[in-house]
Amino acid sequence: MPTPKKVQEVEEISQLLSSATLSILTDYRGLNVADMQGLRAQLRPHQSNIRVVKNTLTAIAAERVGLQELHPLLEGPTALVVAMDDPVQPAKIINDFVRTSRILQIKGAVLEGQVIPAAEVERLATLPPREVLLGKVVGGLQSPLYGLVGVLAGTIRSLQYVLQARAEQLGGSEASAA
Repeated sequence: MPTPKKVQEVEEISQLLSSATLSILTDYRGLNVADMQGLRAQLRPHQSNIRVVKNTLTAIAAERVGLQELHPLLEGPTALVVAMDDPVQPAKIINDFVRTSRILQIKGAVLEGQVIPAAEVERLATLPPREVLLGKVVGGLQSPLYGLVGVLAGTIRSLQYVLQARAEQLGGSEASAA
């Protein structure tokens, strides 16, 4: 018979896995409390958090939200990094921490409901921030529009020059006839 505390924890993990844009499963073996607190402090400004979870409860929660592919990743001590907003910045923080500490290891992740391997988390960490990507998309959309405006303005300008030259030609012939 499951205890109410375990039922509540399964419910919380299910909610985290289903609502997060990115959930990174890590092996935190050897990480001390000060390092864990420092990592939490780095993640907090990006609407992210790290939480130690029990594998059996996480497996039950993963089944509830349809992520059975997580089962092979749930071995050894597991800490779950959850990003609620932008997935790139927390992935960068975790990737940098893995590189500098050499203690924390990435097992895999769930990105927008899809299970991805650790190598994909590293690739995600190399992406520019969301604002930069949005700026590139907007710039890409603006460029053809500016080109179209330039072409249309050039055509109208050419028509104006032709009409002005013709007006001068006609105006000049009337002046010479008079």
